[in-house]
Formats: sequence, C-alpha cells, structure tokens
Amino acid sequence: MPKRHDKPRGRVAEPVQVYLDQADRTRLDRLTRSLNTTKSDVLRSALQALERQVRHPDEHPALALIAIASRETVPPVGYSVAREHDRYFAEVEDRRPSKQMRTRKPLRKPKAASRRGPALGS
Repeated sequence: MPKRHDKPRGRVAEPVQVYLDQADRTRLDRLTRSLNTTKSDVLRSALQALERQVRHPDEHPALALIAIASRETVPPVGYSVAREHDRYFAEVEDRRPSKQMRTRKPLRKPKAASRRGPALGS
C-alpha cells in the first residue's frame, strides 16, 4: 500500500475518534509498519474489507473452502455420522486394505550401546 497523508486529495476528511485497547493498538501499529502506510489507511482498508464481507458473503474465502468440501460425496450410511462418528470412522478403517497389504518401511532396530572401557566404580 502506498503511504498517503491522512487527508487524501479530492476527499473531505472528517475526523473520527476511536478508543482502542492495548491489543488493538498493537495490532494497528504492526499492520501500519508491515503495510508501510498510515493508521488511517489501515482502518479504511479494514472498513472496506468488512463491507465486502457483509455485502458479498458468498465471496468470502472460507465459503470457497466449504464449497469444495460440499462437492465431496460419500455413500449414505443410514445413521447420523455426527452422533456416531466413532462408528463411522471404524467402518472406514475396516474398508481400508489390511495391514499386510499396506507397504511400510520396516522399523530400524536400535544399535547396541557400545562400551567404552570398564564401567565406573568397578
């Protein structure tokens, strides 16, 4: 974001007083530094982002993820997965290939501890 003065050209600025707690003030300062802009610009951008979210909620990034997930289909199970999720996951596990069929790297055997000279106190 380019750094601008608090009073942009061609726009009449009206002062607004906002009380922020320490956490919000720190957040505002951090955003101001990282975006290399003014506090006013950070607050204006936040207002624009909030307005987009409220006016066009279907464009929210989280909803895009939900849309992706809703395209996934599973065969109906005849019971409430929300209530019986343990049963559902057990059935999914039962449908997976058996352990013998799965390929796994064999576990390494731990190396025997080497002895360096006589034990202390002998």
